Amino acid sequence: MRLDKFICESTELTRSEAKNVIRKGMINNQKGALRSGAYKVTAEDIITFKGQTLTVRGFRYLMLNKPPGFISSNVDEQMPSLLNLIEIEKKQNVFIAGRLDADTTGLVLITDDGQWSHQVTSPRKKCEKRYRVHLQEPVDQSIVDQFAEGIQLKSEPQPCLPAKLELINETEVVLTISEGKYHQVKRMFAAVGNFVTGLHREKIGAVELDPNLVLGESRFLTEQEINGFK
Repeated sequence: MRLDKFICESTELTRSEAKNVIRKGMINNQKGALRSGAYKVTAEDIITFKGQTLTVRGFRYLMLNKPPGFISSNVDEQMPSLLNLIEIEKKQNVFIAGRLDADTTGLVLITDDGQWSHQVTSPRKKCEKRYRVHLQEPVDQSIVDQFAEGIQLKSEPQPCLPAKLELINETEVVLTISEGKYHQVKRMFAAVGNFVTGLHREKIGAVELDPNLVLGESRFLTEQEINGFK
């Protein structure tokens, strides 16, 4: 890895700040000062900055119980970014793997591992997502059957893939889908003449939302949860 990138990956310095401290001779290995950002750091190097040995930070993997009123964006727009809710270094480097609408709550996965994020979000992977849905109008077995056959959305050339709909009561259901079309859950129920009044994501793939996380709280994933997408 280039020395300037190594410094960025092991400190909170930006690339320009890293180049500046290199030019000033503030970065050393066991042989002395290193003054080129292009220097290739090897496994044998012991890189120090201000007397501290630097090590590259590993990938971060988190789950967040998203509250309403936050958007799945890395920056604030009309509403605040959900990244305001987590406390990690260099938030600009992470991906939101599994976006939710501003008014939707529940499980969001966040990481700086691009390949892992792709496993979660790629349409080819058909990663299942489970939602708890509250509805304006009652539903019955005929709606369950329609979802199992594949709902045709407006302006879509092909129907949705078959989805599993479980009835909790007349206006509360649990829906499992394996796609991620724009506003898909809301559009699926609109297609059968209903309106979603509340939407909460409970599960993505093998990862379930930690019941101990209240809205707005997050935690790092366990190794088992991480490996569920590898």
